[in-house]
Amino acid sequence: MRCYANQLPSELNKGLKPFYLVFGEEPFQEAQCVQQIRDSAKQQGFDEVIKFTLMQGFDWQEIIAQYQSMSLFSARTIIELDLNQQKPGVIGSNTFKKVVELVNPDTILIVKGAKASQEVQRGAWFKALDKQGVFVPCYPLTGSHVKRWLDEQCQRLSLNMQSDAKVSLINATEGNLLACFQELEKLSLLHGNALITQQLVMQGLLNQAKFDIFDLSDALLNGHAKQAIKVLNKLASDNTEVVSILWAITKELNTLISVQLGLLNGEPIANLFKQKAIWKNQQGPVQNAINRLNMHTLEQINSDVALFDASYKQGNLIAPYQALAHICIKFCQPLNIPMPCHAVN
Repeated sequence: MRCYANQLPSELNKGLKPFYLVFGEEPFQEAQCVQQIRDSAKQQGFDEVIKFTLMQGFDWQEIIAQYQSMSLFSARTIIELDLNQQKPGVIGSNTFKKVVELVNPDTILIVKGAKASQEVQRGAWFKALDKQGVFVPCYPLTGSHVKRWLDEQCQRLSLNMQSDAKVSLINATEGNLLACFQELEKLSLLHGNALITQQLVMQGLLNQAKFDIFDLSDALLNGHAKQAIKVLNKLASDNTEVVSILWAITKELNTLISVQLGLLNGEPIANLFKQKAIWKNQQGPVQNAINRLNMHTLEQINSDVALFDASYKQGNLIAPYQALAHICIKFCQPLNIPMPCHAVN
């Protein structure tokens, strides 16, 4: 069953489903939807979360084993599988179909992935999970959709924000929902339900160090390694959350991969800019990156990002900011040094 991101809270109130497919090109919405599922499930006793990321050599039997073994314990469990921008393949598809046959009331399976194309949605494994679960597509938001999203967040946070203040915040964050949401949370903490004016919003933006993340994105797209490391050092000194920096990097990476794939399929660059909601002031930097980074290089960076994500969650990174610097440099120039991680004991 299809359920859009803004409809998910209402759907969860009706009861939990055994399977959730959260797919899309908007990482913040995806993360928010997964968290909403987790929160709702926790209220019903699903206290344990087991996470997997699809990488080379992934053992699909682990999914079956964990799914079946949960019934042996009292804890109700959530299994999260990040497809990491990949398709499950034959083995993965068969695994999903088997899981559907083994439906366990004490286990919820959440599958996360890139935008689910019509080809993916027609797959037997997708249909099997969707039939007994919920498919949540997370599309990039533009124009009136961004404003509607902002209105919903303001309502949820009980924020009384003037219209021109909303416009200023949307323009300043340029479609970055994470940065926009963080600013809304800050305004809520500082001002409660008092009237939020454009002046208050702009004062906050000017003093907000986290918006240096946009500078990092520009440096990466334009291939300015020195500037990227300078910005990263500033973010690290400000104790900017590692996951926020990774989100910014992943957002740009996903955009570049998507555009490169479109170009390889013969689509005009102007059409791709429109389809991917790439703002006019970002089209030049994106074009620079596309000219510099071929598909092979982007896939290498994507593998490093996946390794970082998995290693960070498992606590296997020697120094997260150093590993992020490694990824940033790869955007700008060839780097054949492995990412700094340590082996799991």
